[in-house]
Formats: sequence, C-alpha cells, structure tokens
Amino acid sequence: MLPGTGGARACMGRGSGKCYHRAAASGSAQASLPVGRRRSPRVRFVHFGTSTLSFPPERRIDGLMLVMVCLILGACAGLSSRSERLNLPQIGPFSASRPGEPLPAGWKPWGLTRFKRATEYRLVDEQGRTVVAARAEGSASGLVYPVDADPGEFPILRWRWMVPALIPDADNTQGPTEDSPARVVVAFAGDRKKLPLADRLFFTQFKLFTKSELPYATLMYIWENRVPEGTMLANPHTSRIRMVVAESGEARLGQWVEEEHNVAEDYRRAFGADPGHITAIAILTDADNTGEAATAYYGDISLGPENH
Repeated sequence: MLPGTGGARACMGRGSGKCYHRAAASGSAQASLPVGRRRSPRVRFVHFGTSTLSFPPERRIDGLMLVMVCLILGACAGLSSRSERLNLPQIGPFSASRPGEPLPAGWKPWGLTRFKRATEYRLVDEQGRTVVAARAEGSASGLVYPVDADPGEFPILRWRWMVPALIPDADNTQGPTEDSPARVVVAFAGDRKKLPLADRLFFTQFKLFTKSELPYATLMYIWENRVPEGTMLANPHTSRIRMVVAESGEARLGQWVEEEHNVAEDYRRAFGADPGHITAIAILTDADNTGEAATAYYGDISLGPENH
C-alpha cells in the first residue's frame, strides 16, 4: 500500500549538526509510559497463507491474478520523489493549519488505483486542535508526505490518532477483507537487485502493469479488529510489505491515542536487515475490500531521534 531522492540539504536547527533531505512527490510487552502512549512492543511474526511470492522463472504471472494483486497492492505504489526542504522532527503538522484550509504543504493525495474510490480527507477542529478527519465509504486512498530521512538518525515515529468505531468485517489476516480504519505507512529505499528472484519478478511485473513502482520495503502500522497488539502480519503477495498491529480491538475506541514506534527496530524484525532511507510517510483509511464505512482522525506526525 507507497515514493528516489536527492536534492537540497537541510538541518534540524542551529547547532544541531543533523542534516537530512525532504522529498516532494513526483508521481506483549509494553514499556512503562503514560496512559494513552505506546512504544513498539516485542513483535512476533504470524504468517497467514503465503507470506512470499513464489513465481518460478519458467512461469509467468497469470494475467487475472496480477490484476487482482495490483489492485490490492496499489496502495504501496506511486511514491517516487525528489528532494525539498524538510524541518524534522515535524512532518507537515496539521495543527499549524486552520480547519477547512488546504492540507499543509508537502502532503499530497495518494490515489491507489483508478479502480478505487477515494477516501475523503479534510482538516477539522477536534478538541481545540486542527487534525485530519478521514472518511471512507467503500473506498481506499491516502495522504502521502515524501521524505528522505535516515532511520539511523531519526528512528522514532510518533503520532496521535483516534478511531470512533471498527470496520465490523475487516480482517487483515485475509486479503479479501484487508481493511483498517487507520494506518500510518512508512516506505523505505533499498537495492532491488539484492531481493530474492520471486520479489524481483513481482516488482517487474507490477511496474509493467501499473506504470509505477513499489517501494523497496514498506511497514504499515494498523488498527486491527482482533489480532493482538505487537503482532506483525505478513502480506500474502510479497515479502516486502509487513503490517504491525499498533492498536487492536475496541478498548481504546473514541480516545486519542499517542503512538511511538522505533521504525528501525521494527524494520529489522520485519526484514532481517538494517533499513535504507525512509522515502515517505503516509496515512490511509480504507474500507474498499469490505465495502463498509470507516472514520478516523489523525494528529501531527513526527520523525525524530531516540532522545527527542
């Protein structure tokens, strides 16, 4: 369900010595924290169905199958980028705008495929602070903020979100019902030549069919219905997408929940290697597979150092 880089160099602040780039779009154990705040728990892997592609070189991907897979994975495509200035740790803060205004600079609509209806995103007032309200009606699209950030320097992803209700029939362990009222998505760069043959074949077929590229690797932090927090779900179509269950169930519905996750650690658990640069941050509310409705609210998102 995400954007190369280059360009202008910028630093966090005077005397910080920390530099990075900003990119513009071209196309379970919990640590002791205040109530309502979560750190990345120890992640266990659960594989449902086929966790990696298995297309042998002598076999082409069936056309209808590829169409279906592209529709499912279209969310991760279309996130190429080129650099602009970015003031970390904040990522285009929604709270700096007024309700009803256009989205903050840098945030772009993220259409998954032309076959899917778009989710509505708008700035609203929620308890005296401007946030993004997302409303999906059998739809799927997101907002993306392309970046170029080193997760070695900036591994801590923080955000606030609120979900009023679950999607009753959603189940992220099953492709046909893989919906979530709220997702925060992180895309990573990497050397595709080092991927297993099956993934390289899939990336090639996907690009030929959709005219866009999947990121080298993607982490999705999701609000799930039943699967326990901390579970890491494998995508049934490619090994390069993992879903981390950040929240689960009804216990915290209707509440603003502060999340904190170390994306570098989660990447290592998911993919067994050190991460490349982060190329995009996105939010996504989708209800296209179940055909139901979903609402979510997203507060400011930041990407900072561990001691921030």
